[in-house]
Amino acid sequence: MKVLKFGGTSVANPENINKVKSIVQGKDDGKKVVVVSAFGGVTDVLLDTLRLASEQNLDYHKGLKELEQRHINAIKELLPVQKQSAVLSKVKSDLNVLETLLEGSYLIGEVTPKLSDKIVSYGELLSSFIISEFFIAEGMNATFTDSRQLIVTNENYGKATVDFDKTNSNCQSHFKMAQEQVFVLPGFVASSNSSNSTTLGRGGSDFTAAIIAAAIDATILEIWTDVSGMYTANPKLVKQAKCVSHISYEEAMELSHFGAKVLYPPTIQPVLGKEIPIVIKNTFSPNDEGTRITKNTNGEGKTVRGISHVGNISLLSLEGPGMIGIPGISKRFFETLSMESISVVLITQASSEHSICVAIADEDVDRAVDAVSQAFEFEMARKKIKPVLVEKELTIIALVGDNMKSHQGLSGKMFSTLGRNNVNIRAIAQGASERNISAVIKKSDVKKALNSLHEEFFEENIKQLNLFVMGVGNVGSKFLEQIRQQREYLKDELQLNLRVIGISNSRTMAFDEEGINLNDWEATLAKGQNADKSKFFDIVTALNFRNSVFVDNTASNLVADSYPDYLKNSIAVVTCNKIACSSDYGFYQELKQLSKKYNAPFLFETNVGAGLPIIDTLKNLIASGDKVNKIQAVLSGSLNFVFNNFNDHVTFHDIVKQAQEQGYTEPDPTIDLSGIDVMRKILILARESGNQLDIGQIENESFLPKESLETNSNAAFFETLKKNEAGFQSLYKKASEVDSKLKYVAQFEDGKAKVGLQNIPKGHDFYNLEGSDNIVLFFTERYPNQPLIIKGAGAGAEVTASGIFADIIRIGNF
Repeated sequence: MKVLKFGGTSVANPENINKVKSIVQGKDDGKKVVVVSAFGGVTDVLLDTLRLASEQNLDYHKGLKELEQRHINAIKELLPVQKQSAVLSKVKSDLNVLETLLEGSYLIGEVTPKLSDKIVSYGELLSSFIISEFFIAEGMNATFTDSRQLIVTNENYGKATVDFDKTNSNCQSHFKMAQEQVFVLPGFVASSNSSNSTTLGRGGSDFTAAIIAAAIDATILEIWTDVSGMYTANPKLVKQAKCVSHISYEEAMELSHFGAKVLYPPTIQPVLGKEIPIVIKNTFSPNDEGTRITKNTNGEGKTVRGISHVGNISLLSLEGPGMIGIPGISKRFFETLSMESISVVLITQASSEHSICVAIADEDVDRAVDAVSQAFEFEMARKKIKPVLVEKELTIIALVGDNMKSHQGLSGKMFSTLGRNNVNIRAIAQGASERNISAVIKKSDVKKALNSLHEEFFEENIKQLNLFVMGVGNVGSKFLEQIRQQREYLKDELQLNLRVIGISNSRTMAFDEEGINLNDWEATLAKGQNADKSKFFDIVTALNFRNSVFVDNTASNLVADSYPDYLKNSIAVVTCNKIACSSDYGFYQELKQLSKKYNAPFLFETNVGAGLPIIDTLKNLIASGDKVNKIQAVLSGSLNFVFNNFNDHVTFHDIVKQAQEQGYTEPDPTIDLSGIDVMRKILILARESGNQLDIGQIENESFLPKESLETNSNAAFFETLKKNEAGFQSLYKKASEVDSKLKYVAQFEDGKAKVGLQNIPKGHDFYNLEGSDNIVLFFTERYPNQPLIIKGAGAGAEVTASGIFADIIRIGNF
């Protein structure tokens, strides 16, 4: 014999009830017990109607009318006209009794637990009767059986305790004698020895089905609901969650205790001893495999089988020097909570016995604080125990798996994953069985925590990075295009899933929690809200995504100033903006320290040499114990382009204008030609070599006339270039006379740095540097005579974007 239970959504309306009929008919010809819940939402309506009646609010009649209409409509849709009369008569009779009960509550202005159970039971009683009559009308050999005739409980109304001896005897005799093939029963309801209606608590229909399955030694218990089994995490919060095909009783109990709503925790207890399999199936996708729950899984699947959570939790802490070494403190504490019928979800106690911390439901906090404060009033008055400490707005997350105990390092993996994503852990608990590792975190961090852990334990090492991009001009647009082109490759080959969640230019900004479509990002941005750097940051932090990366493609001081805020929230920063790393040394150091403290990468490879691996190579040299003695470099792609193309046949003005138009210079070309950009770059290299230096200490031998440096617009700047053409031609002529080329060179040696235009003779490493290329010579203790040389394209939107992209990939590989 099989037992099938159908939840409220499965029987919410006639259409769904027809699906239930097809499932029941599709089973083999053996006897079947079908346990059903109330029509979806009916129990809530009953409770609300009862509340209104007890408050002597006549609006309770509206709820009663709604219930009557819904059940009558169901009868008329499900049954042929000639079959309706008797069923309507019975249902209306029951509704009349229900009305009388509600009227009684209205008259006395209160509700008792006993009356509440009697009223709430009508949801299941009505649905099961109507469904049984529908089955009969459809030609099935079915009958209605009132669960109150089978399941006997005490009179603890609202959550009655089952008398299994009497219940098992009733079930065995009833189903043995009955001749029908299909028995339709109301879930959730039972009766006491005095024949008073009782209920089995939240999820009681699951429990009803399990009680009957165990009593009659059913071959299987099927729980039909609106999801296709138990998932590795809540699929509403973790879109990558997968259905677990096979799980043990113990694992299922742990997951259901910690928020897996698909199964009521006590359901497993009755069938566990008899090893009756439980299968969770989807009424709306009956062909899905679902989840099978049995004694053990024989090591199937992953070590961690699921990640669950329970919300609306508060932490209650009792601590003080008067607790140390004093027997009975814990007993008094838990006894006090027990006397108030307050359930403790999690316990943690310091080995010093200085504190006890428990997690309880938010709704119980005030009662708990009052009770504990009263119980320890004497100790608190004498300062031996501190006042009760309460922390609210918390959630418990838990890793669950039978095989966790045989694998070392899972706790460390869990906590390091949360730490990397700035999820603060308030309390930890791990049972001796090591089947469950629980942590208490802020409610606001739940989605990020679940997704981070799911990615770590279930997603085959595919790491998702969530990008927030500020600046989508030349460099930014090329960067987005490179992501679009390489997304599939990164996912397939590097196990990286890049999503651009937010973008902004100077006018508008746009966000999409599912990821912005990079085929049409310009249109998305055009429809966005007004750009606001502060609001951009607020949205990034409010979204609170795991593995978040802020990408700065601007040259803005204000944006650079915001880096500490991102790093403090464990949001990585990738930037081609040189301002932060070349500003005051204290700010540079602060960014480095925040990156370490909050485990948030701060990468700026493109600050020097665009896409060339200059900074990364320097970091590796220093990390491996080498020491930099001297750096010589041509670090301005724009200036190299200018002097490679400038000669006595073209004007200096025209070449600079060409460099600007081709994207080699900054928007303000003065930054490049004045040497400021090169000064910033050599400063960054000096700092990354381990030296403390500020930009004011760098000697700048400028080749520009003073009036060019003092202009306040690009137009004025270019006019001065025309005016001083003779001076530029003179520089070219002097270099040509000694068979040299003009190169703007940066040098750092003996703690000092300088930049300036130099005549480079033939044979020098800089002489044949073409186009907009950069070159860096590192003279170190390992490379004292023949330097380590890095050379290549050092300017342009494409290569700069690729350098930013490379930094993103580095973060993905951290």
